[in-house]
Amino acid sequence: MKDILILGAGLSSSSLVRYLTQNAEANDWKILIVDKDKADIESKINGSPHAEAKVFNALDPEERRPYIEKADLVISMLPARYHPDVAEDCIKYKKNLITPSYVSPRMKELHQKAVDAGITIMNEIGVDPGIDHMSAMRVIDDIRDAGGEMHIFESFTGGLVAPESDDNPWNYKFTWNPRNVVLAGQGGAAQFIQEGRYKYIPYNKLFRRSEIIEMEEYGTFEGYANRNSLMYRELYGLEDIPTIYRGTLRRKGFSRAWDVFVQLGATDDTYTLEGSENMSNRQFINSFLPYNENDSVELKLRHYMKIDLDDTLWDKLVWLGIFDDTKKVGLKDATPAQMLQKILEEKWELKPDDKDMIAMYHKFVYKLNGEFKEITSEMVSIGEDQTYTAMSNTVGLPLGICVKEVLKGNIAIKGVHIPTAKEVYDPILKELEEYDIRFNEKEVDPPRLYTEEATWR
Repeated sequence: MKDILILGAGLSSSSLVRYLTQNAEANDWKILIVDKDKADIESKINGSPHAEAKVFNALDPEERRPYIEKADLVISMLPARYHPDVAEDCIKYKKNLITPSYVSPRMKELHQKAVDAGITIMNEIGVDPGIDHMSAMRVIDDIRDAGGEMHIFESFTGGLVAPESDDNPWNYKFTWNPRNVVLAGQGGAAQFIQEGRYKYIPYNKLFRRSEIIEMEEYGTFEGYANRNSLMYRELYGLEDIPTIYRGTLRRKGFSRAWDVFVQLGATDDTYTLEGSENMSNRQFINSFLPYNENDSVELKLRHYMKIDLDDTLWDKLVWLGIFDDTKKVGLKDATPAQMLQKILEEKWELKPDDKDMIAMYHKFVYKLNGEFKEITSEMVSIGEDQTYTAMSNTVGLPLGICVKEVLKGNIAIKGVHIPTAKEVYDPILKELEEYDIRFNEKEVDPPRLYTEEATWR
């Protein structure tokens, strides 16, 4: 029997637990799940005799180490900052570790210790990061194997509302952490390289520099740049590629409307507002506008942001209720970002029967036998319900499959890794197709001539 220890049982763990319990008998697994809410764990276990709920403080090394010592494999679903601490314990007891989070500098430093301990520490096994790495590397490796040379790689992922649940003018609802949405793009300029030229987009311009993307069957999206695309050159072995760009997907029109809040300063999280607990939505918005005793808040905002009377952007703002003066936001000592988040949560909340959607799009332009070629790769996953969401499925299923492959010895690389090797991504992507998480890859005609001598850069 193999013992699997899961530390943390948050939102994205539902699909992971279901996968492991459904495959436990065939693989002779015993699963121990640790969190602070035993009833919540038991609801996810759903009566499986192969899993057990346990309550203790997984952040306390003294409490978790005895359980790590007994396990054959550990899955850390704790906040990302705790993964290196868990990794240290796994190295000490020579236990494999899997996490869905980005490799931090501290985690990276543990690589040789993990190699010496003979264990696998696989990180970034989820959707983004995770499925994005695996699906991209499958195509990139195929291009290399055919003798092609990569010229452009673009990748976009978005957590969105499913088309059948899309019923508001923003075409958006919160399907994950609202705070991350409100603070998206902050903390430094977006960095990428385009036709050999380094490009930077500061936060105050980020949402006005979006790209239009068409996805078969799902229509038009737009993508804005993620903070640092340049790091993926090394991760994907694309150090000499002229263009690499990663971004976030939203429906068309979202970014321009969101930019209103950016330009107002309503997404700022660096200071608190005086008297925030007494502000209505209208007073909150008015606090960023010039004083004028004769003009309404609506008129001042239109003038300040240069919004025409017939602009559909205005419909989005009105629908959010930002001009409502009848109730208070109700947050004391709140930052502008926290106030905005509270307003949005009331309007962008998923209804009980709503479903979410994960959309992913890659573009590969490469040179083969002297000719430029282009491949697009698209994936859309719709959630089942509010428990087994698209987000939970696309995070939990890759994790679960990776667990199975590691325990079977099919993934045997030692040290700290992400899923960019064929032995990792190949079995995971193949099994994901059984759960209708698959990529539609097709070769298309390049829309323009790509040349190294281009002067329009």
